[in-house]
Amino acid sequence: MAGTTRPPEPARTPQAPGRGGGVPRGGVRGVGHGVVCGDGAAHDGGAHDGGAGDSGRDGGDGGVGRERPVTQLLRFDRGERVLHWVNATLFGVLVVTASVLYVPPLSGAIGRRELVKTLHVYAGLALPVPLLATAAARRWGSAFRADVRRLNRWSADDRRWLRSRGRDRSVRLGKFNAGQKLNAAFVAGSIPVMLGTGAIMRWPQQWPLSWRTGATFVHDWVYLGLAVTIVGHILFATNDKASLASMRHGWISGAWARRHAPRWWDEQRRRSADDDRRE
Repeated sequence: MAGTTRPPEPARTPQAPGRGGGVPRGGVRGVGHGVVCGDGAAHDGGAHDGGAGDSGRDGGDGGVGRERPVTQLLRFDRGERVLHWVNATLFGVLVVTASVLYVPPLSGAIGRRELVKTLHVYAGLALPVPLLATAAARRWGSAFRADVRRLNRWSADDRRWLRSRGRDRSVRLGKFNAGQKLNAAFVAGSIPVMLGTGAIMRWPQQWPLSWRTGATFVHDWVYLGLAVTIVGHILFATNDKASLASMRHGWISGAWARRHAPRWWDEQRRRSADDDRRE
């Protein structure tokens, strides 16, 4: 109506960073908080199961020292998960084709030896490629490089865990236990060994007989070691459903981390608290 004025709209109060709908945090997912997955995509923090009651320190606008729920942690980002499953596929092809080539009943049942040999050779040649590509990627490989550093560091607790064969419940482990570190070291070391000995076996004309004999011996025994290691890895993974699920979707509950990897749990809580204080 003419001569009337519209009342001013009330000012909107800006939302505090770190609260629901605020600035997302990466690596920690809690009730009512926004988060960032390893792929950089923003998600709503919402309520999550598997860790109710776990908490980290909140240093946000509510004051330093207040407890903030932490229900899930990002254990493996997308780059690590893709690398794991690509490598698992290649290793699976290698073990299956090697078994067909070396076990006579399988070789007779499958046949087509030249095709099997070709698949084996090219899967072996491809094996280092995803590892090197991920390690060289600036952002895609950052979490992978951080985990490689963790795998290469041994603590007194790791040695105690190994001596007790995992029975010492007083040890405070990091993200990976000593068995996982040994497994990673063996598998990583076997790749160049198998690549080199396999190349000698595939193109034998350029090498002396002693080299060909030694390459065959080493290749066969490392293959057996890898087969046992991979089967053991699968059995351990299937016995820990939460850990296996984290390799599919990336997240692990805070309860699991506090129980199985308390040093990593503390590290993630400190990192989350530092992020809060910076905000």
